Amino acid sequence: MKWVPKEDVVLVACMLDLHNVETFNADTRFKADYLNELERMLEKFLPHVMLKAKPNLESRIKTLKRD
Repeated sequence: MKWVPKEDVVLVACMLDLHNVETFNADTRFKADYLNELERMLEKFLPHVMLKAKPNLESRIKTLKRD
């Protein structure tokens, strides 16, 4: 899948929201089920993109960390 900048912005914003809510925080990482919650959040902002927790979100987060 080719990610566009708007999708990256929404992904990072949703991750920040998850971090600030502290429901999914665990020390320096997110708790186990955060990808599913992130998928639900992204569905609200990007309804027609059809991003799935695995492999779409998981691989994009790894790419953003690496870059």
